Amino acid sequence: MKTLAVLSTGEMIENPKHLEHAQKKLRRLNRQAARRVGWDKRTGQQPSNRWLATQAQVARLHAYVADARRDGLHKLSTRLVRSHDVVVIEDLNVAGMLRNRSLARHIAGVGMGEVRRQTVYKAEWQGTALHIADRWYPSSKTCSACGEVKAKLSLKKRVFKCECRLRLDRDLNAARNLAALVQASSPSCGATVNEPDGTLRKARASRAAGIATGRLTPRVSQGRDREVSDQGTDFHVS
Repeated sequence: MKTLAVLSTGEMIENPKHLEHAQKKLRRLNRQAARRVGWDKRTGQQPSNRWLATQAQVARLHAYVADARRDGLHKLSTRLVRSHDVVVIEDLNVAGMLRNRSLARHIAGVGMGEVRRQTVYKAEWQGTALHIADRWYPSSKTCSACGEVKAKLSLKKRVFKCECRLRLDRDLNAARNLAALVQASSPSCGATVNEPDGTLRKARASRAAGIATGRLTPRVSQGRDREVSDQGTDFHVS
């Protein structure tokens, strides 16, 4: 998880890794709390003041990591929908990816489901065309130059190599395939997955309350369901 997002234009956005950078301090605080007297349900032991103070520090550290991650994802999703007319994201089985014990913490720390959720409703606000690629579309295995599809492509192979002499980063290759997929399926500027109903002014009048706007008013329903999945999404956009 070296990159947070890879654009079809070739831009690679580095993964800030907020949780990894806080692990050293988090481990120290947890060791410190283990040496102090905490709760004991069997004997009714009450925690010491120092144990409570250490737990408060742990909670503040987790809150800092969550706020930093949320802030970065909001800035990324806002920039994407404002600077691009078409955004393509790929539906991924993040729950299945988390079963890999070696990569689970790194995958969870990225926040794939959150960046998809933000991109979906911000694209509706901005009037940006949003396309969600099918989960089974072989974006990483397909050559963006000749269209050949590989039978297997292991995760450790970070450079895509094809018989047509293409040598390209596998994430950039997948991003180009997603861009080509949208161009092939939507040659004209027609309706998309989440194109707002009516005019753009009417769509913007029903913006949702949330962290990005600070509004406290409830969302006005448009009478249709938005496609939001907690399974996460890929970060290839065009």
